[in-house]
Amino acid sequence: MKAGDTVASGPDVEPVVGSAMRLKDMPVGMDVHNVEMNPGQGGKLVRSAGGVARFVAREGDWATLVMPSGEMRQVRVECKATIGQLGNVEHKNIKLGKAGRKRHMGRRPHNRGTSMNPVAHPLGGGEGRSGGGRHPCSPTGKLAKGGRTRKPRSRSNRRILRRRKSVRFGQVSLKRRK
Repeated sequence: MKAGDTVASGPDVEPVVGSAMRLKDMPVGMDVHNVEMNPGQGGKLVRSAGGVARFVAREGDWATLVMPSGEMRQVRVECKATIGQLGNVEHKNIKLGKAGRKRHMGRRPHNRGTSMNPVAHPLGGGEGRSGGGRHPCSPTGKLAKGGRTRKPRSRSNRRILRRRKSVRFGQVSLKRRK
């Protein structure tokens, strides 16, 4: 889009970039963003800089989207979405350059556990610079990596057709080599 373009929302709108409409009124194959998960709820999916999802199919009351992560999920066709890709695609490539810019954003300094004393952190201590000797953890000892981040038994999980990761972390294929 550029300055001066008009955008519209509704059922009888031209499918042009920037227009918002229900997925049942939209042609299949469009790139969309700001997608609702439930009708009338407001946009929940694909809202970050440069994000775009592909509207690939419509079957009955459900529309299939391919998310930026590669996940394939279904949403109801009454849900609204905005046509086109979000701007600011190069956002992830910005280098802050100095600690002061991070401070201007309200982020205070972050200190590594290995640089602390053993009384302050489980990874602290040792002569000189040490590797820590264990998996990364919080100052209280809670492991930092490998935990599940999605809520179990979430109702929206049922509508995921293909996960972004096909194999779970830690599982190994049992196929034999010939």
